[in-house]
Amino acid sequence: MTTTVESATTEPPTPAAAAPEHIGPLRTIKHGLTLAGRSTLKIRKSPEALLDVTLQPILFLVMFVYIFGGAIAADTGIYLQRTLPGVMAMTMVFGSLGTGMQLNTDISKGVFDRFRSLPVARSAPLIGAVLGDVVRYLVSIAVLLVVATLMGFRIRTGVVPTVLAILLVIGFALCMCWVSVWLGMLVRSQQALPGVAMAFMFPMTMGSNVFVPTETMPGWLQAWVSINPVSKLADTARGLMIGGPVMAPLAVTLIWMVALVAVFFPLAMVSYRRRV
Repeated sequence: MTTTVESATTEPPTPAAAAPEHIGPLRTIKHGLTLAGRSTLKIRKSPEALLDVTLQPILFLVMFVYIFGGAIAADTGIYLQRTLPGVMAMTMVFGSLGTGMQLNTDISKGVFDRFRSLPVARSAPLIGAVLGDVVRYLVSIAVLLVVATLMGFRIRTGVVPTVLAILLVIGFALCMCWVSVWLGMLVRSQQALPGVAMAFMFPMTMGSNVFVPTETMPGWLQAWVSINPVSKLADTARGLMIGGPVMAPLAVTLIWMVALVAVFFPLAMVSYRRRV
C-alpha cells in the first residue's frame, strides 16, 4: 500500500498596506475627517484637555476687565463690550498651540509609525489633527460667551452676525494651527515647544489692540498693530458683534488666513516628511 503525503503549501504573508502614490484632494479631506474623529474621541476620554481653551480665556477676561478696565475705559461695562471679541481672537491663537504639542507627543510615542502603514494620504494625519480642534474651539467660545454674558456683555447686532464672527474666529484658528503644526514637527523636545511657540504668538496677541486702543501706543508699535492679523480679526469680530466697520478689517483678515496656510502648510509637510 502506498501512502501519499501531500505537503501543505504556505502562502507568503501579505505585506502591510502602503499608502497609494496618488490620492486626490477629496479623498485626502475624507481621510483627514476620519482621523479628526480620533482627536474628538481623545477629548471625550480626557476632558481636562479643554482647560487651556476654557479656563485661560476666562482668567484673561476677568483680570483685564476688573483690574484694568476702569483705568483704561473709565467703565468696566464699556471695556467688557470692547474687549470680549478681542479675547475670543486671542484665545484661538493660544489654543492652536495644543495642536502642535499633541502631534509632537504622537510622533515621540510612535503613533505616526502606524499611520504610515495605512492606505491614507500622507497629509491626512496632520489635517485630521487640525480639523479635530474645531470641537475644542467651539467649547471654548461657548464657555467664554456664557461667562461674558453673566458679567454683563450684550450682543448688539443680532444672531447671524455673531455666528459669522464665531465662524471667522474658528477659521482663523485653523489657519494658525499650521504654524503650530510646523513648530511641532520642527522642535524635537516637547518641553521646548511652548517657549518657541510663544515667541511667535506673543507679538501677535499682546502686540495688538485686544486690550488697549491703538492710539495709546507709541508710533512704532502702532505700525505693527495696524497690520497685525489678531488686531484685524478682533476689529472684524467687534464689528459683527457690537457694531462698527467690518469689510476693511475682514479683507485684511482673509488675506492673512490665506497667507498663513500658503506658507506654513508646505513648511509643515516638509518638516513632517523629514521627521517621520
